[in-house]
Amino acid sequence: MITLESPVATVLGAQAKPAVVKKITDGLGLRTVGDLVLHFPRRYVRTGELTKVTELTTGQMLTVVGEITASEVHTYLDRRSRRTAYRLDTTLQTDGPALRMSFFAKSQHVSEWQAKRLPVGRTGVFVGQVGSFKGQWQLTNPQMVLFGLTDDETTELSLESVKALYPIYPLTKGVDSWDLQRAISFARTVLDEVPDPLPPDLRERHGLPDVHTALDWIHAPDSWEQVKAAQRRFRFEEALVLQLVLARRRAELAALGGQACTGGGGLLAAFDARMPFTLTRGQQEVAAEIEADLARARPMNRLLQGEVGSGKTLVALRAMLRVVDSGGQAALLAPTEVLAQQHHRSITALLGDLAAGGMLGGAAEATTVALLTGSMPKAARAEAMLHAASGEAGIVIGTHALLQERVQFADLGLVVVDEQHRFGVEQRAALTDKAGAPPHVLVMTATPIPRTVAMTVFGDLEVSTLTELPAGRAPIQTSVVPLAEQPHWVDRVWERVREEVGNGHRAYVVCPRISGDELEQGETDAGVDDEELPVTPIRLSAAEEVAEHLRAGPLAGLRVGLLHGRLPPDEKDRTMRAFAGGELDVLVSTTVIEVGVDVAEATAMVLLDADRFGISQLHQLRGRVGRGGHRGLCLLVTRVPADSPARERLDAVAATTDGFELSRVDLEQRREGDVLGRSQSGFRSSLLNLRVLRDEDTIVEARAAALLLLADDPGLTSAPELGRRVTELQDSRQSEFMEKS
Repeated sequence: MITLESPVATVLGAQAKPAVVKKITDGLGLRTVGDLVLHFPRRYVRTGELTKVTELTTGQMLTVVGEITASEVHTYLDRRSRRTAYRLDTTLQTDGPALRMSFFAKSQHVSEWQAKRLPVGRTGVFVGQVGSFKGQWQLTNPQMVLFGLTDDETTELSLESVKALYPIYPLTKGVDSWDLQRAISFARTVLDEVPDPLPPDLRERHGLPDVHTALDWIHAPDSWEQVKAAQRRFRFEEALVLQLVLARRRAELAALGGQACTGGGGLLAAFDARMPFTLTRGQQEVAAEIEADLARARPMNRLLQGEVGSGKTLVALRAMLRVVDSGGQAALLAPTEVLAQQHHRSITALLGDLAAGGMLGGAAEATTVALLTGSMPKAARAEAMLHAASGEAGIVIGTHALLQERVQFADLGLVVVDEQHRFGVEQRAALTDKAGAPPHVLVMTATPIPRTVAMTVFGDLEVSTLTELPAGRAPIQTSVVPLAEQPHWVDRVWERVREEVGNGHRAYVVCPRISGDELEQGETDAGVDDEELPVTPIRLSAAEEVAEHLRAGPLAGLRVGLLHGRLPPDEKDRTMRAFAGGELDVLVSTTVIEVGVDVAEATAMVLLDADRFGISQLHQLRGRVGRGGHRGLCLLVTRVPADSPARERLDAVAATTDGFELSRVDLEQRREGDVLGRSQSGFRSSLLNLRVLRDEDTIVEARAAALLLLADDPGLTSAPELGRRVTELQDSRQSEFMEKS
């Protein structure tokens, strides 16, 4: 009896080599028959017509339906054995260029057997790596599935029946598509039962085929309509299970008891009264949503997203003050020391005497704002920990140092996580676990997330979005500087920096590396597939070398500072203060200035080797300029050629400053989990059939269906297989990610 849980080897046949079985189980991750039948084709080729071939490149893997138009056996002298060898040369015609195919054999018998199988007029699916020989495109020893073989011809590589669309599966080296296709076809015929998670009434309501029909249509379709219907069914199924898990999680969070923060003190009112500017309409709306959440006796779990400079920190500060007014404490977790120090400086400056609790000159309503980082002197760190543990510090700002076991809070009521994608799940959980009761949680990101990503990846969080920019934010002009085509333009780059400084402004120069003692090759993980990586080592711009070069050359006479992550914390702080205070004209830096750094007079940014950064990172970095009402300038300097994928990214960033539009471009180029950062990998980025942009309508439909199902049947007793799938996902390792996020 073969079931979905049976080992995949049971349907691979006794002749399957152990090495091939291992590649299927380990390389493709197909360990059970269920894994095998749910391994769907990545595309299809039409068997009834020649494949349209437009552009060919050396080294690409080509899968085509073609027709043999010439076939001839040649003899030649094998230079190794010094014996006569045989070669069958054929010409394969596609709907485009013809390809030469060569098959080598040591014996005349084998070569003649191959020639008999590949006569003029024979068609089939051919797979091979494209090369060139004497100016003609060539496939050497391609693999093939032949159509129309007669009974007296071998059927070793032919299919018993070939349908209108031939499936091409995701593969790993050493596994052939047709071997996988045969195994899947056999598995579908011998499976005793494939339980359907979707009950009949749900399938009927949403116009979906049953699981058996869908499997037939996706693996052996007669038409594109069948393919699309099957794909929609499996995408809906995956989205539904996911949305049911998230909806249950939201219900569990709502049922948790928490601390209602309704105010009572005068700290927030005093802050609002002396605030020198008016909140934008968006800030007011989001602030009202957060205050309503805080007032409920259940923990808030909200994602606050918004453009660079949209005022998220101010909204978060008002939430922290509300919690302090209610007798609790708030912790702000930042990913870097530079950002933590920046937050501490800006928040204490905004609060003024409201941040001087217990000190001479402090306001009556004041609290203490403490800073805790890992590299602080021991005495200062101990003092900050004491303020947190005693409750004297209403607001504690810190880096990963906040997560240490020794750090305790008197009454932690709110956790704010800035740039949440920089933190792993366990790190965020380590902070929320320090509260006696489940605290309110507000996670912030300046990497805009499309609605479907937020719905799929953060479906257990409420989402607030700030789209307006506060008054005083000036437009930023972004230009690509292509040194591959225009190497002399680099001189103009440094002239523009001098011009900005001459007008009383300041400039950033951002480098991908700190020092230049290593050569790197290829792209970084900015969304480019491995096969696109160049093979020649290149020297990337390094901050230490660039700073020295600029001081002695193009920017001689200007005050050039250096900032990177290896500097001692006090030196980093002094450098940032000097740049903000006008004691430096140009700051050469790595990406430590990516988030949170706010210098109003900075109007220009030069990004060297800009192709080394991803779209979201480039958008974040350029958000450091134009913050003081002056027009911003961002120059993306690159040495990659115009036709490279990296240049496409840079051109996209130069074309718009709309972070939400760029996030969609980023998602189209990369996996969803990559966009959210490496720490977000796992369950939420391991979507099998779904793509959050392509399948937006399906996800919205599944979310509505999930809410209806749970409203009528919270235990999913009427759909036991669906309930089992949901429980299985909830109990999986990946679900731990959701529990702690």
